Amino acid sequence: MRNIKLTMEYDGKRYLGWQRLGDSDKTIQGKIESVLSEMTGEKIEIIGSGRTDAGTHARGQVANFKSNTKMELSEILDWLNRYLPQDIVIKKVEEASERFHARYNAIGKQYSYYIWNDAIPSAFERHRSFHYPQKIDLNRMNEACRKLLGTHDFIGFSALKKTKKSTIRTINELSVQKEGSMIHFTFSGDGFLHKMVRIITGTLLEIGAGTMELETIDKIFENKIRANAGETVPAQGLFLDEVYYH
Repeated sequence: MRNIKLTMEYDGKRYLGWQRLGDSDKTIQGKIESVLSEMTGEKIEIIGSGRTDAGTHARGQVANFKSNTKMELSEILDWLNRYLPQDIVIKKVEEASERFHARYNAIGKQYSYYIWNDAIPSAFERHRSFHYPQKIDLNRMNEACRKLLGTHDFIGFSALKKTKKSTIRTINELSVQKEGSMIHFTFSGDGFLHKMVRIITGTLLEIGAGTMELETIDKIFENKIRANAGETVPAQGLFLDEVYYH
């Protein structure tokens, strides 16, 4: 039995997210499994590095699947890109060790979030960024970024209810850059809780716009109350850039 690793990119605009849903074929996982099952004649289940929400995009999602197929890796790559929708592209197909698991072996991820910061919206960027017309102080936002770096309990910056699993995560990089009307947030860390990147981005925007104090971040770490953080920004501005492995 072979264990095959896929690296892919996708435009999440018309999908209900990564995870397969029983009554819908509008998921990334479902589309890829359908093509792989047809290709191999086996019932294929793929394991993703993590779930992306409806509307979220990826430049470097990773998944693996087990199969007895004798096809060459190059043939698998060609087959997938021939029969998958054009908004899902497999960039790399590799032979993985028997024990490789796309989710459990991941040691970190990088995400990007894009804001179109202009009084006038963009016709072209509307599915790949969030239009936020208010004026923003980038210096204040970068100061807030520094408060979020390091190891903290991020439960107050997530959409999780009570959970028995650890909500402590480490953010290694968090930066904000502006080029023209586009603001680019970069997040890199050992893992991210449900909607954590989108909630942190919403919080940073409110701090940048002056409607939230910098000290609010410290308070959220102390009281762990989600309601004290900013709005959850929409999914279309979020990209999974890369998944890190040893």
